[in-house]
Amino acid sequence: MVEKNQWDSRLSFLFAMIGAAVGLGNIWRFSYVVYSNGGGTFFIPYLIAIAVLGIPFLILEYGIGYSFKDSFSNVLKKINPKLEFVSWILLLFVFIVLIYYTVILSWDLVYLGSSFTFSWGNDVALYFVQNVGGSSNLSNLSSFIIPTTIGALIIWFIVWFISHRDLNDGIGKISRILIPALFIMMIGIVLYALTLPGANIGIQTLLQPDWSKLTDINIWLAAFSQILFSLSMGQAIALTYASYLPDGSNLNDNVLLVVFANSSFEVFTAFGMFSILGFMSFSTGTPMVQLISEGTGLIFVVFPMIFNIMGLVGHIIAPLLFLAILFAGITSAVAIFEPMMNSTEVKLKWSRKKTVTVLSIIGCICSLIFTTGISSYLVGVVDGFVNEFGILFLTAVQCIIFTWMYNVDSLIPVINENSKFKVGSLWKITIKYVLPFFLIGMWLIGVFNLFTDVGSFEAMVYIIIMVLVLLFSGILTKINAD
Repeated sequence: MVEKNQWDSRLSFLFAMIGAAVGLGNIWRFSYVVYSNGGGTFFIPYLIAIAVLGIPFLILEYGIGYSFKDSFSNVLKKINPKLEFVSWILLLFVFIVLIYYTVILSWDLVYLGSSFTFSWGNDVALYFVQNVGGSSNLSNLSSFIIPTTIGALIIWFIVWFISHRDLNDGIGKISRILIPALFIMMIGIVLYALTLPGANIGIQTLLQPDWSKLTDINIWLAAFSQILFSLSMGQAIALTYASYLPDGSNLNDNVLLVVFANSSFEVFTAFGMFSILGFMSFSTGTPMVQLISEGTGLIFVVFPMIFNIMGLVGHIIAPLLFLAILFAGITSAVAIFEPMMNSTEVKLKWSRKKTVTVLSIIGCICSLIFTTGISSYLVGVVDGFVNEFGILFLTAVQCIIFTWMYNVDSLIPVINENSKFKVGSLWKITIKYVLPFFLIGMWLIGVFNLFTDVGSFEAMVYIIIMVLVLLFSGILTKINAD
């Protein structure tokens, strides 16, 4: 029996949406994107991307979810029955994200445990390879990295425990606890980082403008990609969460609050990240360019090196940072889970508990593949394909479906009804003409970069993913639970 889900307050919805948006990428990716794309100059295309892509598309997702009040698969099915197949393709791609996202969180869990005693030692790169992420040596595929495997099982239990509960007792309550705690911890970390010797070196490096890059198409693509993935757009998360809103809800103003919270968090965090890097440069004489890296290399290799030279304070900042990453990741993980869970629940007419339990078991088993000796390498391969090829393309497809196959004019009165911030013809033109052009262009460039010099192993992984996604999308579409 499918249960009716509805948020018990605006605050629960807002914290859940902020939790969905604020994730790992806000902490370890944004600062690198700013630095490598013109420094302070990057904020011009970044703000334009928010105005042109972030706010308009989220309003569209909120409007569709709120109007239909149904699962993502049913929404597309109601627009056109043939589109249900497309909906399951997207939902499965997003579910794959959850499968390897939980593994990344398991890496963080291992480092959280190690951060109290600094058991990663002096050779932090070797520690990561041997105890957490493995290497690209395919012969290691047959063995498991035990700490990562155990961590993945723990993370999946946490995701299951939160998600199998009633919407407000689970996602709503945990979001109201973890998001304020996350913000408080990051404020403490960043404010301390700003006081470190050499912090100004890091901030100057981060913000040093390169005005010539404004004419470089890559900086604009980086800005739009950052907004797209930072806000978890096009993944049916916002649509699903908005479908749980009660009548009379404020949509547009909520979008502005979520976008502001997300962007403020990642900009503020970037100052902290680069202040700590500046401290490392100042303390060791290492040039900043040798310290700056993206993603897991920054958090799991460079930062433990820095904590090692911080002394006693490092034993406080390190656990706080890894705990903050865990909190950000958990709220994002349950959000990534929700679209697939909701559509499966409605499709099969199962209870929420049964649906979450079955999908958690399937997801956990699949995650174990990513805890082998090629863990970090395999995560990188799958992440690139799923996002650059799958989700980016399907986001463009959604934009076209919702604006060309559905009467988008009927949405405007609905989304404006209880909002102080109103949209009109400019919003309609943006989502109907401008965004599809940008999104398809980004997808074409992403696919070109993805398939340039692709190796045989990567190609095999891509083919396996596509075959499985298409196969199970067909099966789920054909299932009739009536």
